[in-house]
Amino acid sequence: MSATIARELPVIDFAALNDEAAIARELDETFSVTGFCYVRNIGISDDLVRALFSASRRFHALPDEAKRALAMNDFHRGYMAPNTSVIVTSSVAQVRRPNYSESLMIMQEIDPADPRYGQPLQGPNQWPDLLGFRAAVEAYEAAIRRFCYRLLRPMAIALGLPTHWFVPFFTFPTTFLRLLHYPPQPPDSPDDAFGSAPHTDYGFITILCQDNAGGLEVRRRDGTWLKALPVPGTWVVNVADMLSRWTNGRWQSTPHRVKNLSGGDRYSCPYFFDMSMDSIVACVPTCTDADHPPRYPPVRYGDYLMERLDKNYQYRRKAG
Repeated sequence: MSATIARELPVIDFAALNDEAAIARELDETFSVTGFCYVRNIGISDDLVRALFSASRRFHALPDEAKRALAMNDFHRGYMAPNTSVIVTSSVAQVRRPNYSESLMIMQEIDPADPRYGQPLQGPNQWPDLLGFRAAVEAYEAAIRRFCYRLLRPMAIALGLPTHWFVPFFTFPTTFLRLLHYPPQPPDSPDDAFGSAPHTDYGFITILCQDNAGGLEVRRRDGTWLKALPVPGTWVVNVADMLSRWTNGRWQSTPHRVKNLSGGDRYSCPYFFDMSMDSIVACVPTCTDADHPPRYPPVRYGDYLMERLDKNYQYRRKAG
């Protein structure tokens, strides 16, 4: 893979590369060059994936009134209607049109008896009254969360850190499972009309399960766009902003976008696996030296996240 122009995203096979050191080398290379890769054989069954997509399709097939009854609450959980999220400020692009997509956001479950309950992003999910929906979503979430914890070891190895270095930052992980539906866009849509406008993700790492419609594109270093075409049996993994910041820019948080020009509906289920809200993100010790001082000051992840959410979602900018 070229250091400047990626022709395709690599596939990391967790069954073929059962040596953590080998996986670490693959992750370090792709995270340093594009920030994106595919993964396969990660311990999630086809049945769980099918059940998740079935649940998503059934939810998005509900009448608008039923979906809007689950409108996003103050804890960032619930339904987002089309054209209600927009990137207000971005170093990627000046985006003026809201995203042409709808979604249901499910975050980490938290018991009302937990002392954190009621704090920012620590509140109830909103579940549709659909038979088997919650069970399917929670089964998939548990499986993808296990994989994310598994990833922490080879990622630490790749950075020359002790294998458990990241673990304390994920005692109470902040997680988002977003069930996205992209209606078809006309082929003659304006250039600045997107299902998901060019952006980078906020947190640590994203694991995307997508259907066969296509539409995801990743920006190369020369500014051109690489199609991340669906590959059966894989998930797309990408570095997010906090991980890039943590590694002092060694790993790339790469802009990406979605335009659904397939002529049909597109469904995808990204899972955002982020650190605990109280985690302090400061430059990883192996990613700085006298010639490479830290580029960013330490930041509390929860403060950074709330600022980003407040800027980018209409429901958080209420009148009054």
